[in-house]
Amino acid sequence: MAETATTLPPAQRAPGIDFRSLLTRHGAWIALALLILFNLAVTPNFATWQTLNVNLTQVCTIVIVGVGMTLVIATGGIDLSVGALMAIAGALAPLIFLGKLFPLPHPALGIALAFVLPALATGALGWFNGWLVTRLRIQPIIATLVLFIAGRGIAQVFTNGNLQVFNLPSFQFIGLGRVFGIPFQALLMIVIVAVAAWMLRRTVFGRQILAIGGNERAARLSGIPVASVKQRVYLISGLLSGIAGLIVIARNSAADANLVGLGMELDAIAAVAVGGTLLTGGRATVIGTLVGALIIQLVRYTLLANGVPDAAALVAKAVIIVLAVWLQRQSHR
Repeated sequence: MAETATTLPPAQRAPGIDFRSLLTRHGAWIALALLILFNLAVTPNFATWQTLNVNLTQVCTIVIVGVGMTLVIATGGIDLSVGALMAIAGALAPLIFLGKLFPLPHPALGIALAFVLPALATGALGWFNGWLVTRLRIQPIIATLVLFIAGRGIAQVFTNGNLQVFNLPSFQFIGLGRVFGIPFQALLMIVIVAVAAWMLRRTVFGRQILAIGGNERAARLSGIPVASVKQRVYLISGLLSGIAGLIVIARNSAADANLVGLGMELDAIAAVAVGGTLLTGGRATVIGTLVGALIIQLVRYTLLANGVPDAAALVAKAVIIVLAVWLQRQSHR
């Protein structure tokens, strides 16, 4: 009797929620939601306007710098000079509006120039970073290490290492002002995030950034001006670092070249990694960087508000970064 071959139907996956896929795709949002729920249940006075203000003002500069860092990392680079550039902008602004660099015909002109010139200077230094990366073919981590080391020294030379204390409400509005009760720096942060997210998703420049990070050689062969795009990205990173430096000194009513922006490069990279941007380039999310910065800030706030020492927050931040990078690897398997 002849045997007949039978073909079994392919195994079908039981319908249900793919938790692994859900975690790798939306892990940052889930973590943020869980943190908020935990604080609502445990932390006293969490659901107050004051708590929201505290967390927003603490996270603004990290997000603004993180937006520039996101664009740089999206091209496959990194920018270690952001903290030093903040110090340079913070040192220059008081020298300008106090008339120590050049005479001012009117105080209002000094305040206007104190907003514009430091940001332009740090933007130019960011462009210099891009020039080192693209023209001299220096690895980004080494090229930006130059200003990471020299930048804070330049700021200290400007100020002779002295603390510059000032009381100028019209300048300090960028760090202390409010619009309809909302901190102005938070509104500025939202505008920067919205514009950068739109640019990355909807413009040719944004697509070129991602294409370069995904495969630089292929991007060059397809006609994308790689060097020009990279230089503009580093320029934007420098410009945003300068704005963040102005916010910090306005908030503190003082400029200390030794402390402004200290460690900011690590906070910005951490926010980018936790937010889901691929650290090797080619995939980036500005909104994710905002969420990543909020997660790191909320973890720190949660620990402090519940009596845990600040040092423990550093350990928690490290654990979060490791977890975020691990999730990124899972999503590419």
